[in-house]
Amino acid sequence: MSLTTTLSADRVLVGMHAADKLSVIDQMLDRLAASGAIPDRAAARVAVLERERKMSTGMKNGIAIPHGKTASVDALVTCVAVAAEPVPWDTLDGEPCRIFIMTLSSPSKAGPHLQFLAEVSRLFKSEERRDAVLAAPDAQGVLDALLA
Repeated sequence: MSLTTTLSADRVLVGMHAADKLSVIDQMLDRLAASGAIPDRAAARVAVLERERKMSTGMKNGIAIPHGKTASVDALVTCVAVAAEPVPWDTLDGEPCRIFIMTLSSPSKAGPHLQFLAEVSRLFKSEERRDAVLAAPDAQGVLDALLA
């Protein structure tokens, strides 16, 4: 499973307005629920917040990867959000984030989850790709930047 195969335009938020981590997580879960990807939003929220409490999912270069494992999904589901303004997050470099990649997976399927997280880390090492995602005017633009 990869970001480009699990992501669709209805699971991309561009120009998101969020003041904090909780708002980002809730808006992304709302998008996943609206797309039909998560049948139990409350269980998904518990899983993401539980993982975030254990250790921040803030990376470097303005990227956070909130994620969790929940029995409420059968397969890996993903959502990408781009914030209009940087959002405070406990990141490795101490900087706020604008790019958020959420994934939820079944507790019984660790392989795809780990592969996905590794792919996202590789994908966003490229400054050009990060810049293209940030500059994308809409969901399709984000998808195009990720597939480039």
